[in-house]
Amino acid sequence: MLTQPFADAIATAEQIIADAPHIRTEQDLVEGYDYLAGSIRAAIQMAWAYERDFPFFVQSTGPYTKMGLDNPDTLYFHSYLRPDADYVVTGTRGTTRDLSFQVLNGDYSPVDVPDSLTAFDDRSIDVAADGTYVLRLGPGEARPGYVHLAPDSAMLVIREVYSDWATERPGTVRIQRVDRIGDAPPPLTKDLLTKRFGAAGKILVSRLNTFLAFPNWFYLNLPVNTMTEPRSTPGGLTTQFSSVGHYELDDDQVMIITVPKSDAPYQGFQLGSMWYLSLDYINHQTSLTADQARVDPDGMIRLVVSERDPGLENWIERTGHARGYLQFRWQRLAREMKPEDGPTVEVVSVAELSERLPYYEQARVSPEQWRARIAARQVAVSERMLG
Repeated sequence: MLTQPFADAIATAEQIIADAPHIRTEQDLVEGYDYLAGSIRAAIQMAWAYERDFPFFVQSTGPYTKMGLDNPDTLYFHSYLRPDADYVVTGTRGTTRDLSFQVLNGDYSPVDVPDSLTAFDDRSIDVAADGTYVLRLGPGEARPGYVHLAPDSAMLVIREVYSDWATERPGTVRIQRVDRIGDAPPPLTKDLLTKRFGAAGKILVSRLNTFLAFPNWFYLNLPVNTMTEPRSTPGGLTTQFSSVGHYELDDDQVMIITVPKSDAPYQGFQLGSMWYLSLDYINHQTSLTADQARVDPDGMIRLVVSERDPGLENWIERTGHARGYLQFRWQRLAREMKPEDGPTVEVVSVAELSERLPYYEQARVSPEQWRARIAARQVAVSERMLG
């Protein structure tokens, strides 16, 4: 059967999910199977997008195809490249807080992170008054508006980052191989489809193995219920810093995370599950940007991670996840972050919260106000998905 290699890969992937070492509860396993479903969809999409002569951008991850602790504030796009060909990227700059470009030499694997060959944001390109821009990539010598592709270049990744979900709007982008403009791809063949189903199976299994291993490199070697100082994000995103950690809390505990509101154009926080995925950020407040969060009069943002509703504006919902990952990102930086720019973490009991949290009374919200916050998230994400 044409699809047999992919069917075999799905069976292997299901076993990878069932054998994951972090599974403790039925919820863990159910979420793993949901992750599997999204990964199957993504593997098919990525295999069919492996088109380097007539390339196009696909959304790498989203609310229903999550991977790699996806940032709720980011739209991810990628296209495959041939390093010896010339490409032209044309687009319109939206009003999102950041727009970045990165050329990678491969894909993530269970033993390695792809090297970033070049990375920059839209401050490095010429954006016209009407928001349009043109970017060229190829094997030629680098020059303004032209990115040199090293011999092992494999993929162009674009990230469009929101801070205010309600008001910021995405741009547009397309990619063409220069010497194929006006041509058409050859007809499909059975051999090509066989290769694509085989590739989809390999992508699926590799994707799951990789991102089960990934947290061991950067998170689980840290003391629980702590966060690192801000540090340059691994992977070559030169204008991004991050602070990471992992938590384990019972339902009578809350984590207070205190961080200065930064001068960075984008500052965001999120929780992640043990599957290394964002939690439900549409129907629950499991992430906040600096623009979405309450900033106290002393210039600090105080986030409260808890299972129980504390009735506070900056409640970060655990949604039943007693364990998980903690992540701050600062992007579009013009300076290096210092230790004092980063978070401090304190774990207290629910009963102590009102005493331990400055400006507690000012930060309270009613159930009606909370429902309005969630409703606004639902609308914003729906509009964002529709472009």
